[in-house]
Amino acid sequence: MAREVMIVTGAGQIGMAIARRMGYGKKIVLGDKKTENAEAMAKVMREAGFDVAPMEMDLSSRESIGNLIAEAKKYGEITMLVNAAGVSPSQASVETILKVDLYGTAVLLEEVGKVMASGGVGVTISSQSGHRMRQLSPEEDEQLACTPTEELLSLEILQPSNIRDTLHAYQMAKRCNEKRVMAESVKWGEKGARINSISPGIIVTPLAMDEFNGPRGDFYKNMFAKCPAGRPGTADEVANAAELLMSDRGAFITGADFLIDGGATASYFYGPLRPQE
Repeated sequence: MAREVMIVTGAGQIGMAIARRMGYGKKIVLGDKKTENAEAMAKVMREAGFDVAPMEMDLSSRESIGNLIAEAKKYGEITMLVNAAGVSPSQASVETILKVDLYGTAVLLEEVGKVMASGGVGVTISSQSGHRMRQLSPEEDEQLACTPTEELLSLEILQPSNIRDTLHAYQMAKRCNEKRVMAESVKWGEKGARINSISPGIIVTPLAMDEFNGPRGDFYKNMFAKCPAGRPGTADEVANAAELLMSDRGAFITGADFLIDGGATASYFYGPLRPQE
């Protein structure tokens, strides 16, 4: 019997929290670059009553993304996408960040959009970092939004000479995610489907722990200590927003980005986190 299918990329805490919130009654096809991570998440979810098929998936590879979608289609109509895959500035090189977080996300949104069922919905996890960097020109924003996916990494603004470090690469990738969601929402809308992004701040996950213990650890700890919320967030708080966006209550929301950072970005521009001149 054909089922509604949810695609989840990234076997982490945020992806699992959203999948548990929205994936009941669906076949969940879960992809992660490390098969053992996908299998571990699938085991936890199966023991909670979910139907999960784990598989290897490399977000930086168009072929791998295609394989994931082909597997999902075997079970029925694809009605939901949760893209929570990615790497952090402390985990990867500039090249890898751009290939995974920027190019890979663009390919995933494009390819899933082609097969998403009418009434379907997706969310992709971006980051507060995309809100932190300087504003780009309208022309640069349009390039990030509309350049054909196979030409994205050839853009002048993404060349090594214009990327300062891994944090800057990450910021550019997340800005591209937001702009790409806006552009893709128009195409998804032609099929009666919706796509949005969520930009979390510091969320306690294993990836965040890498950041806490990495070269920018003190920076991140200071960030959540001095943000209005005074603490880091949880994956379930991100899932609260995803539930709104992916349910009928969010039927009028598409092409949008939701910043969920405890006010850290506000503090960065107008409060104690503001950089000293």
